[in-house]
Amino acid sequence: MDFSLSEEHLMIRDAARDFAKTELLPGVIERDNKQEFPTEQVKKMGELGFMGLMVDPKYGGSGMDTLSYVIVMEELSKIDASASVIVSVNNSLVCYGLEAYGTEDQKEKYLTKLATGQSIGAFCLSEPEAGSDATSQKTTAIDKGDHYVLNGTKNWITNGGTADYYLVIAQTDREKKHKGINAFIVEKGWEGFEIGPKEDKLGIRGSDTHSLIFNDVKVPKENRIGEDGFGFKFAMKTLAGGRIGIAAQALGIAAGAYDLAREYSKVRKAFGTEICNHQAIAFKLADMHTEIEAARHLVHKAAWDKDQGNNYDMSGAMAKLYASKVAMEVSVEAVQVHGGNGFVKEYHVERLMRDAKITQIYEGTSEIQKIVISRGLLRD
Repeated sequence: MDFSLSEEHLMIRDAARDFAKTELLPGVIERDNKQEFPTEQVKKMGELGFMGLMVDPKYGGSGMDTLSYVIVMEELSKIDASASVIVSVNNSLVCYGLEAYGTEDQKEKYLTKLATGQSIGAFCLSEPEAGSDATSQKTTAIDKGDHYVLNGTKNWITNGGTADYYLVIAQTDREKKHKGINAFIVEKGWEGFEIGPKEDKLGIRGSDTHSLIFNDVKVPKENRIGEDGFGFKFAMKTLAGGRIGIAAQALGIAAGAYDLAREYSKVRKAFGTEICNHQAIAFKLADMHTEIEAARHLVHKAAWDKDQGNNYDMSGAMAKLYASKVAMEVSVEAVQVHGGNGFVKEYHVERLMRDAKITQIYEGTSEIQKIVISRGLLRD
């Protein structure tokens, strides 16, 4: 067992950390207040290779491993979880899905632009009545020979308003249930494709979350991903990797909140000394650090499993379940360490606390992760 990072991993960590501090930190509070998408920052992340970290260089990607990806996600999330979720969706759900299961034509047409950050992608699975129960797709794609006709609504779509390409999951044959579901590549601007209002969210307010409406949208047959009926399997396999990215996001939120609390405790005085010298605060910091380290090991183990070609369903689910719990608990404690200042926006911790909650919900709620874990435990 080797818990040390390679030189390459340390370099990517330092690059992501420097970018987060110099490019994401300035204006992060204002972007949160105004729900402003970090357009310029996303463009720069594309130039650094962050938007296609794991994609083969022949498609314009960085060709790095999953561990590099989660290291980048942690560093970005320490500062701006809104920016990191844009990276996560583009990498884990869209680029991965296309590279693993798309045709060469689809990769040349779409993946090459997504991997470089020239274009942004969105993953469209959730619906008003199909969140955790992903089999209950109401969106339909009727086969018309050389094309499909897409009708329905998708909810809570990250990058919903800014994406150029959308991976849409839809029901083609209801009688076949989950085996009658397909995945399609849909382009912004196609006739009948409408983007709904932006959601006014508790956290990750800099990312744009929208509903999407499809009214008789014609999708060419060549834009279906995989064989007929592969859509549900495609969604589940893609989400398994996506959970590792969200676990890394949660880890970063927790680590960022802890860093702020530790530094604040060294300068804030009470009863004649810095508050870090009081056992009540010192023990909080000890617990926070321990939980973050445990979460980091789970996240890195899940990334390692994926890189080794092992089944990572359980390790990814455990990483997301635990890291999101730690993000919530540590960010709340970070606010507590700051006292009244923790309730004030300029100290950042209240934003991290708001951002933390979504990590227990999207890309599979904590309850769904427990289902995945328990099934894995009881399978044999």
